[in-house]
Amino acid sequence: MTGGPLYIYRALSVLGEECDFIQSEVYKNSHFLGYRNDKILYYDCTNYYFEISQEDGCKKYGKSKEHRPNPIVQMGMFMDGDGIPLAFSLFPGNSNEQTSVKPLEEKILSQFGCQKFIYCSDAGLGAERIREYNHMGKRAFIVTQSIKKLKAEERIWALNQCGFKNLSDDMSTDISKLPYDDKGVYYKEIPHTPKELHQRLIVVYSPKYARYQKTIREKQIERVKCMLSDGTIKRASRNPNDPRRFIKKIAVTNDGEKADIHDLLDYEKIENEALYDGLYAVSTDLLDDKASDIIHVSEGRWEIEECFRIMKTDFEARPVFLQKEIRIKAHFLTCFLALILYRCIEQKMAKRYTCTEILGTIRNMNFATIQEQGYIPLYKRTAITDELHQIFGFNTDFQFITKQEMRNIQKKSKRR
Repeated sequence: MTGGPLYIYRALSVLGEECDFIQSEVYKNSHFLGYRNDKILYYDCTNYYFEISQEDGCKKYGKSKEHRPNPIVQMGMFMDGDGIPLAFSLFPGNSNEQTSVKPLEEKILSQFGCQKFIYCSDAGLGAERIREYNHMGKRAFIVTQSIKKLKAEERIWALNQCGFKNLSDDMSTDISKLPYDDKGVYYKEIPHTPKELHQRLIVVYSPKYARYQKTIREKQIERVKCMLSDGTIKRASRNPNDPRRFIKKIAVTNDGEKADIHDLLDYEKIENEALYDGLYAVSTDLLDDKASDIIHVSEGRWEIEECFRIMKTDFEARPVFLQKEIRIKAHFLTCFLALILYRCIEQKMAKRYTCTEILGTIRNMNFATIQEQGYIPLYKRTAITDELHQIFGFNTDFQFITKQEMRNIQKKSKRR
């Protein structure tokens, strides 16, 4: 055990140096496990904070997803249309996320052999130059578009409640007349050419999403009212969802004396924000595809956010107890590979179980050694263990497993 930790650190250096090669080979070999939906690639970024007080190497001060003041490292990741990760890269915490897209995408084009796919991301990673890059070759793009950042005439059109169609049957609908508990999805579209690239702008309205946003805002307003009555108002953060955004300051002067500053509830801002409830927009260069297909692809972006959540929580990708950049890369590579394996298992189980259920079952599949003769399973047989045995082609829930039987199972699993 003396040299154990040292060997692990040396192995991390090797993994870090071969990170790109390992990713491309894993992708190519993953086709032996089943079909890869690589015609749709989702891209997003997250970051990981380090419990240090000073910047060091790629660990730079930046905008932390957890709103931490520590230096961070950012990660960009591509995911296929079925939610299985494809490739990732790391970049300094003070870098602009948009600059991370092209280098990683170039690796996918050259090393992975993917040439024809639809790039899908949120508005923050869908700048015009990124759209233009993904309009080249056999590629296309579907990215969300901020309605608030549209030109004035397009924004007025998007907020107009007339002209929508029901996504299920294309029937014209006035969304202002929909019942409160409506569960449909509605859309309208126009040609959209912000610069030279001809695009298509689709505005989507979901009453369910509108109800959710209204509920959240009402809770935030109640919090603000409590702050105003208690006088416990602090400086608002830059977080666009901070409830204190609904507070405005009014200067009141009395007979030429120094103005007093009063905090009041900003009803105008509340009403303006409510105009956007349930609405979001999608921009794409797919001019002939059905709107329903484009909206369906765009709605799949939630899975890449779930991938990041699983890495940070279930796979404990943080905190990172490493200093050298090459080993930090290896650390995230191991988390990335574990995520691929988990997603493949999840897909084969038809996504019937949660991440907690699957990982909890696997972690509890322990055995007791009996007098150097064999093993007795310590876990309870369940529907999940039965499916796992079926997926991997062997059973370990017998009353007693001899050493030879266990060796045969190990050999069989390696051949697969």
